[in-house]
Amino acid sequence: MKLLLGHCIGFDDQDQLTDTARGGLLIDQGVIQAMGDGAELVRRYPQAQVVDHGSSYLMPGFVDAHVHYPQLPVIASHGEQLLEWLERYTFPEESKYGDLDYACAQAEQFLDLTLAYGTTSAAVFSTVHATSAEALFQAAGRRNLRLATGKVLMDRHCPESLRDDPVSGYQESERLIRSFHGQGRLEYAITPRFAPTSSAEQLAACAALWDAYPDVLLQTHLSENADEIRWVSELFPASPDYLGVYEQFDLVRTRALFGHAIHLSAREADSLRERGGVLVHCPTSNLFLGSGLFEFQAHARAGQRLALASDVGGGSALSMWSTMLGAYQVSAMLGQALDAQQLLYAATLGGARSLGWDCVGNLAVGYEADILVIDPHATALTSQRIGHSTSLEEALFALIVLADDRHVSDVYVAGQRVSD
Repeated sequence: MKLLLGHCIGFDDQDQLTDTARGGLLIDQGVIQAMGDGAELVRRYPQAQVVDHGSSYLMPGFVDAHVHYPQLPVIASHGEQLLEWLERYTFPEESKYGDLDYACAQAEQFLDLTLAYGTTSAAVFSTVHATSAEALFQAAGRRNLRLATGKVLMDRHCPESLRDDPVSGYQESERLIRSFHGQGRLEYAITPRFAPTSSAEQLAACAALWDAYPDVLLQTHLSENADEIRWVSELFPASPDYLGVYEQFDLVRTRALFGHAIHLSAREADSLRERGGVLVHCPTSNLFLGSGLFEFQAHARAGQRLALASDVGGGSALSMWSTMLGAYQVSAMLGQALDAQQLLYAATLGGARSLGWDCVGNLAVGYEADILVIDPHATALTSQRIGHSTSLEEALFALIVLADDRHVSDVYVAGQRVSD
């Protein structure tokens, strides 16, 4: 039994920010069992191991809902638009992940870096190689992370070294599901990269696999780039639009995650909302590749399920701080600026709920104890800015704009400290 003390920040039953300046979190078996005034909890639980983090903020771990771990080595490659970027940078790097040793080394580095930035839960793309998913599952399992991944499915319009077929893709995915889904905090995500790289037969196989294992996730891409959308219309001329391809194969369901989804028609937006699909906003990637501006506020007002993501390597940082800042900048460009509460909610509790992870993303009784210790005074600039803040929201917004990995002083995963 462990009792963490600090400035506790979470969300109440109405999803509004709450804080207790000298609060405490009682953790047992990896779950928050009690919370409230720190001094009172110390008196009530004298047997607990007390870890006092002083005036540091205790916050829920971040949730990254769409990130490509094999693209980390090509992050910050000189700008191209999406399809050219894939051909020039992504596909050559992903071809290396059939080598298990290489995949294991990259999986370890990816998780070390994401944890350093405070990401404790993620939906992650591997490559077409089953070894890439195995490497990530094993590394995440050793760290007891809540993480979903799956081997990418691509049977056309990609290099031969990255190509499977509908039968082998189904069989390898099923083997990975049986080996890893539900083991500890791991989940499987059926992962067709995007419609252009999967044949009709492969998309049908995805639906059959999902029917056989309905509690797994599905992750893919949607309407990221104008050229991509034109390509989809050429490849699937019978479909009314891009989303219609996924609808045709019954792949728009609850727990279907659609990365980017910038250029949606009214019909597509309505269908996604009605069917329970999740739109995953990848702002730094959309800005870096010049893909477009995602209308987060409009989708939120319409009741759409939403999440935030770094997208790396198209994105420019693994940091969810940078992702929140990018989301703010995009919303400001659209004249609908998001505030600190909206941004933090999307990067924690809101994102977790959209993925179906109702047990993470908040500091509240019954939630898994994935907790960040944030030092608002880690740099001279943030220390000065926080010192001039007149409210918690102002201080948090300043951190969203200015914070980086130096501000994440400790990370707890299921109640266990994993940071140095």
